[in-house]
Amino acid sequence: MQSVSEHKMDISRARSETPGCSEVIHFNNAGAALMPQAVIDAQIEHLQLEARIGGYEAAEVARDRVAACYTSIARLLNCSSAEIALVENATVGWCLAFYAVDLKAGDRILTTEAEYSSNYINYLKVARDRGAVIDVVPSDGSGQLDIEALERMIDGKVKLIAITHVPTNGGLVNPAAEVGRIARNHGILYLLDACQSPGQIALDVEAIGCDFLSATGRKYLRGPRGSGFLYVRKALLETIEPPMLDNHAAVWTARDRFELRPDARRFENWEFNYAAVLGLGAAVDYALSWGLDAIEERVISLAGSLRTALEEIPGVTTTDIGASKCGIVTFTKDGLEAPDVCAALRKQDINVSNSTVKSTRIDMERRGLSDILRASVHYYNTDQEIKRLCAAVAAL
Repeated sequence: MQSVSEHKMDISRARSETPGCSEVIHFNNAGAALMPQAVIDAQIEHLQLEARIGGYEAAEVARDRVAACYTSIARLLNCSSAEIALVENATVGWCLAFYAVDLKAGDRILTTEAEYSSNYINYLKVARDRGAVIDVVPSDGSGQLDIEALERMIDGKVKLIAITHVPTNGGLVNPAAEVGRIARNHGILYLLDACQSPGQIALDVEAIGCDFLSATGRKYLRGPRGSGFLYVRKALLETIEPPMLDNHAAVWTARDRFELRPDARRFENWEFNYAAVLGLGAAVDYALSWGLDAIEERVISLAGSLRTALEEIPGVTTTDIGASKCGIVTFTKDGLEAPDVCAALRKQDINVSNSTVKSTRIDMERRGLSDILRASVHYYNTDQEIKRLCAAVAAL
């Protein structure tokens, strides 16, 4: 019998358009999802064109298709294409935004307990180098960022609110729009790490109220590795300058002057992996063709089924938190190390991953966790695959 979410989406077609579905049971979508054939084709065709006519020439041929990538991402986020910069990955996009904020001694950064390690390392760097102050907003009883505590922590020294929307280690979806409301009310810059969000959660930057949003292509968008994007609110572009520039981001107008681009592409640099860009554009278009609301409904449904099934296995404990949960499902099994479980499942062509305390130290230390298993579902996964995974975990 088909589930409601499966009835709304043609899962057989989704799987037939995903070559990897015939090779593996893939529950590592929060790491890198399986690419659909359209994304594979977009990249290979451009690489073949580069091989035939040359890289610069192929880029010129693809100019309109590259421009369409910005339009597609703008549709995905409900913004203008002038507010989108294409970058190599989410970390690059996030760092470009973060280091564009002029943080000085005494300026406060507010973040979350479940903040990702790459981000927190950069908070520590500006604390060391510039004297900025890192303040962690506590979690509420559900495990998400405590909105009331955030409101109480606001003062005139808060220069930036920077949070991870969907942390890597526990199903949580932080209340991004509620954070945005507070940031706007107090005129504070708001940077949202949405690395895990696009492609599994419908996003609207106007509703969220963020000033920056960074994301990758390889995760739930099902795009290629080495692709990503950065959203920069248009109103900021008159006052904010990227930490690095080249002759794509700016024009050298005289010996002693340059002019920045007027749009978010001032955060880009001249050289692109055009095959990856076109693959990213194809991935966004593919997601939009299914509908983000339908994708989100199915992902949440599958994740709920997986949590329930895992909780019925003796010795298995699920470790997800949050009032709202997404497609990331985390768990432990008594007496087994997470890397060993990953390796054993991989021998059965089942892909899961593990998340360690090093990736989200504050949250995992708070919960007494050091190493957990992560099974992240996507809409092309099936109930039968969930049964296969749970049977394999039970048998270990």
